Amino acid sequence: MTRHQNNNLLGIGLMLLAMLLFEVMDAVVKWLLSDDMSAIQVIAIRSWMIVPFVIILLAIRGELKQLSVRRPGQHLLRGMIGFLAPFTFFTSLKSLPLADATVVFFSAAFVLTAASAIVLKERVGIHRWSAVAIGFVGVMIAMNPTGDGDIGAYLLVLCATLFYAFIFISGKKMSQHDSIISLVFSLHLGMGVAATVALPWVWVPITMPELGKLTAVAGIALVAHFVFTTAFARAEVSALAPFEYSALLWAVLIGYLVWGDLPTVEVWIGAAIIIAAGLYMAHRETMHRKSG
Repeated sequence: MTRHQNNNLLGIGLMLLAMLLFEVMDAVVKWLLSDDMSAIQVIAIRSWMIVPFVIILLAIRGELKQLSVRRPGQHLLRGMIGFLAPFTFFTSLKSLPLADATVVFFSAAFVLTAASAIVLKERVGIHRWSAVAIGFVGVMIAMNPTGDGDIGAYLLVLCATLFYAFIFISGKKMSQHDSIISLVFSLHLGMGVAATVALPWVWVPITMPELGKLTAVAGIALVAHFVFTTAFARAEVSALAPFEYSALLWAVLIGYLVWGDLPTVEVWIGAAIIIAAGLYMAHRETMHRKSG
């Protein structure tokens, strides 16, 4: 077996692990929110833990200079606006089963494609635009607006995808002159500032078990992002793309074991359409890169 194949296999394994960790993190957040804790408090405390950890880690490695940025105000603003991405998604988890929220969040790929074409002026052909349109049809089916689902919560997930697209697009532009670690650090710093400002209005006392869960959320978030980034560093994007959708399987399993939730037929049909459109879009992107 060639080294390239070995890297792809390693990358796929890391991607599966990263998706599992992200879903475990979301499940712990959902658990916390069921105890009447606000998503704002979760985000604030998570940032209080992550920001010092990153500073200490870089200080130990003698790499604090990586945090220097050209426009610090722009970074802080990006983080404060980016705070709305986890806030809207986490808040939706109060009403939605984990799998339902995960399926609708898959539409982030379609939002990113549209945003890349509009904001970054990237070329998006008729094939990928068609995949975007079909993907959103799948989203509408999964949301089942004529059924008993909480449309407000589904709309929060869609809002989360828009703010996620903002984080990604702005990060892509800023990465041209600032390091990736500075972007990650300033994002969490900005999120923490925004959440802390709003915290006095939603603060509830924290028990020791809840503090343990919050610590788990911060730790899992750090490990998941590290594993996710390492997967892309070890394997081709085209090899990894299909395995991002393993998040749905993990979400279904966790949702069933913890809360006894099972997706409706509409959610499964919508998921199938979304995943098919997403995979086709990834295939067209791969072909576009090879032809370029």
